[in-house]
Amino acid sequence: MNKTILLVDDEIEIKEINRRYLTQEGYTVKIANNGLEALEIFKKEEISLIITDIMMPLMDGYDLISQVQKISPDQPFLFITAKTSDMDKIYSLSIGADDFISKPFSPRELVLRVNNILRRINGNKETKKNKDYLQIGDLKINSRTRQAFIEEKELSLTNKEFDLLWIFISNPKKVFSKTELYDNIWNEEYIDDTNTLNVHIHGLRSAISKHSTEKTPTIKTVWGLGYKLEVQV
Repeated sequence: MNKTILLVDDEIEIKEINRRYLTQEGYTVKIANNGLEALEIFKKEEISLIITDIMMPLMDGYDLISQVQKISPDQPFLFITAKTSDMDKIYSLSIGADDFISKPFSPRELVLRVNNILRRINGNKETKKNKDYLQIGDLKINSRTRQAFIEEKELSLTNKEFDLLWIFISNPKKVFSKTELYDNIWNEEYIDDTNTLNVHIHGLRSAISKHSTEKTPTIKTVWGLGYKLEVQV
């Protein structure tokens, strides 16, 4: 696979079990005991995916990802944590997490989630080869650089928000059900997790509204059906 994963956890036994399963799947795994160690590794290595615990000494998972995003805003990452509240999950997703898994979990489930994330990313790369640039109104999006602009102002988007915008702008006026969006973005079966999708739709709308003009398309809720890109006439 030639994919390198950075695994960050202060619990040695859990970290070693997960490392073994990921290695058996064909991944190269770099390990760190806390956010500071992980950040130093990230600066020196090409990392395909970061898997990090949240509660750790010296530097926690949230601070680690904050520092990583300053270096590489689109870096994929997955949180593993003992925290189980909806607010923790929503916050993790709102800062761009590609996934969130709560302890205790099966190492096999972790491997499946990692495979899903990297398959989606690779799928997006294949799409970019065929059609890198799209524009509707004054909203422009480049899938190769993963940037979006309104006029000359760049939108600040998380990975998932960008993926949602790309789907909408690639299919203007099409109404997407929540199931369709979930299947396309998360590459897994929709489980009526409205919070996950709603957080990212809200984030995408907020990013667009900061720079929108009368020519800018909007994300419209079609009640009882889903969402669509509303093109301004």
